[in-house]
Amino acid sequence: MSKLTQEEINNKVWAACDTFRGTIDATQYKDYILTMLFIKYISDVNKEKREGYLAKYDGDQERVDRAMKHERFKIPKESAFEFLYEKRNADNLGELINIALENIEDANRSKLEKVFRNIDYNSEPNLGQTKDRNRRLKNLLGDFVDLDMRPSNLEGNDIIGDAYEFLIDRFASDAGKKAGEFYTPKNVSVLLAKLVEAKAGDRVCDPTCGSGSLLLKVANEIGSKNVSLNGQEVNGSTWALARMNMFLHEMDNATIEWGDTLNNPLLKENDALMKFDIVVANPPFSLDKWGADNAGADRYNRFHRGVPPKSKGDYAFITHMLETLNETGKAGVVLPHGVLFRGSSEGKIRTQLIKENLLKAVIGLPPNLFFGTGIPATILIFDKSRQNPKTEKEKEVLFIDASNEFDSAKNQNKLDEETHIKKILETYIGWKTIDKYSYVAKLSDIEENDYNLNIPRYVDTFEEEEPIDIKATQEDIKTLKQQIDEVENELAQHLAELGF
Repeated sequence: MSKLTQEEINNKVWAACDTFRGTIDATQYKDYILTMLFIKYISDVNKEKREGYLAKYDGDQERVDRAMKHERFKIPKESAFEFLYEKRNADNLGELINIALENIEDANRSKLEKVFRNIDYNSEPNLGQTKDRNRRLKNLLGDFVDLDMRPSNLEGNDIIGDAYEFLIDRFASDAGKKAGEFYTPKNVSVLLAKLVEAKAGDRVCDPTCGSGSLLLKVANEIGSKNVSLNGQEVNGSTWALARMNMFLHEMDNATIEWGDTLNNPLLKENDALMKFDIVVANPPFSLDKWGADNAGADRYNRFHRGVPPKSKGDYAFITHMLETLNETGKAGVVLPHGVLFRGSSEGKIRTQLIKENLLKAVIGLPPNLFFGTGIPATILIFDKSRQNPKTEKEKEVLFIDASNEFDSAKNQNKLDEETHIKKILETYIGWKTIDKYSYVAKLSDIEENDYNLNIPRYVDTFEEEEPIDIKATQEDIKTLKQQIDEVENELAQHLAELGF
């Protein structure tokens, strides 16, 4: 029997959307659908664990119950998907689901505390009056009842992350921008995770972590659970998804905070900003009203190089990330190309960062990679250890123009891991200049360009047109004129024969 694929799960998730169409905004679908998917998944995991113990202990229920108490998470009987499905015709179904979620939180307090506080399956404004609400919730339970998500029946365990990406993709026409969420496409996350070269034992942070996919990709690249994952997310429901995602991936020690990173950073130690070995982020592009008015009085002095403009928060995120790196830390951030060349306060901050020798690489990505925006983005890599350079290489900046490295797809372009990502990484690791693709720049090169990092200033991708052979072109024109004359004469003869 073939395993359940992510595509089959996605099809079920998309069918479940029909339950809510016309009731709530499309961007809210995911909260109800993915939370129910979470309940179904952990119920199936729990069921498989129990079946395994039943076989191991020859059906001795007491020993099975004792063994289940030592599992890393627990599901009270009244919180299991099967129990809720049995109660699908109850008059208070929404209330029963809410109670089930509360009980799951209570049973797993250290891992899931307050995760479900933003979701209300008994909400009349969102889900309608009692009769309509019960019908919708019954349909939602019915949508997932046939999904067998026991681990032995799955291709992988990135259930919530992949389903979330799928939904954002399907709602990309407005969900990405409307909800203020810029989900990092999977292969962009993979590329960024590889570029920062995290290792076992590292403390990793994503200050705009969304559903946590980028943090999990970094952990996956390390290939070890021996990593400290830390994140902060401003959107409450997306923060909850990140917590669920960490739970599903057994990253029980991950710290995911809910709040505004720029105005209220919550990842702290001894009342100071926590320091990290690796910081990665795909913050919202050019965020307006990010908090510039209060930045000058920032208690953590993050904006000592200058305050970015009120209408564009890109450099606010960059400077926050750099201030949270330890002395040898690395940062990788995805941002719009404007950060490379915009002037005014951004130009001053950029100049200062380059003079401090913090910038290591600038990588231009193809257009239309991201949900909700078609503009091309760039990855900036920073390395705090370069402030004390030991070699000439540590005083150089690598520019890569990967704007043509993509496969076209219906809704958005995609990076292929075996070709495009591999080429970028080989160039980055090899630290080499490749004609029309990359350039190793000295700081003097950047200074000559007035600290403008626009990639075409360093990587010349101009293709010269072949010289035109004037004489041959004149002969071609002469031949074409003769052919036209012949055709016109032939046409005139035919018309005369027809009496015209």
